[in-house]
Amino acid sequence: MSTNLNQKFPGYDIRENVQLSEYTNTQVGGPADWAFWPKSVENLKEVLEYAHEIEMPITVLGNASNLVVSDTGLRGLVIFLEHLNQIKVEGLRVTAEAGATLIKTTQVAMKHSLSGIEWAAGIPGSVGGAVYMNAGAYGGHSAQWIESVTVLTSENEVKTRSNAEMNFGYRQSIVQENGDIILAATFQLEVGNPAEIAAMMEDFNVQRASKQPLEYPSCGSVFKRPEGYFAGKLIMDAGLQGFTIGGAQVSKKHAGFIVNVNHATADEYIQVIRHVQAQVKAKFGVDLETEVKIFGD
Repeated sequence: MSTNLNQKFPGYDIRENVQLSEYTNTQVGGPADWAFWPKSVENLKEVLEYAHEIEMPITVLGNASNLVVSDTGLRGLVIFLEHLNQIKVEGLRVTAEAGATLIKTTQVAMKHSLSGIEWAAGIPGSVGGAVYMNAGAYGGHSAQWIESVTVLTSENEVKTRSNAEMNFGYRQSIVQENGDIILAATFQLEVGNPAEIAAMMEDFNVQRASKQPLEYPSCGSVFKRPEGYFAGKLIMDAGLQGFTIGGAQVSKKHAGFIVNVNHATADEYIQVIRHVQAQVKAKFGVDLETEVKIFGD
């Protein structure tokens, strides 16, 4: 791309030809034309205004945890919000910027004796990603506790959307459709006992470590839960646990995960996903829908 964003925005953390495999949890993904780490919302708005002006494609990757980026990479501008990570507590409300990690947010809530988001204690994603996907685990999910979400609209305006306006569903939110960029979320929590909150978080983390393949790079849980079934059990029953293409493997520890066991490519990841979908459909007549987002060609 001929536009030189470094010259246009001197002093901003904007880099050209960034290898995205260095930033994704799967450790796969080709180059981004440009990658941007804004230090403030004003920085973000300024660069986005110019990107819209020149019709540059924009992708927000958050913590790059529940996604696969193609081997061809991403054109245009890729945005990482990790520096927008402030968390503040006012009464029962915890407001966390999009780049704050879920783990840190749960720890802050615990320190203030606030209960409700213990289920997120070990999820390796960002608050922005949790809102975008309506992330959930162990019977809890983001939409239960979100009071409001601050977004940057496609018109480059900062707006606050209520929980109802977010149109949350199972692994769904309106942000997946309307082009908003999540800036922050406010969680309305409940008073709890710090020791009990800590014990619950520890229990969830122990369960996660015992059941999930945390020792390998992965994109997290790959498939949505089909109505009336569990994706992992269907994949196991189809005899696919351990199925491998190149360096991508259906986890031997939890069949709902695909792990990078040996320098996998994104194409190998996607081939494994498609094979699992085809086999489960052929054997059980069940369509497995991906929870993980696939970016790029």
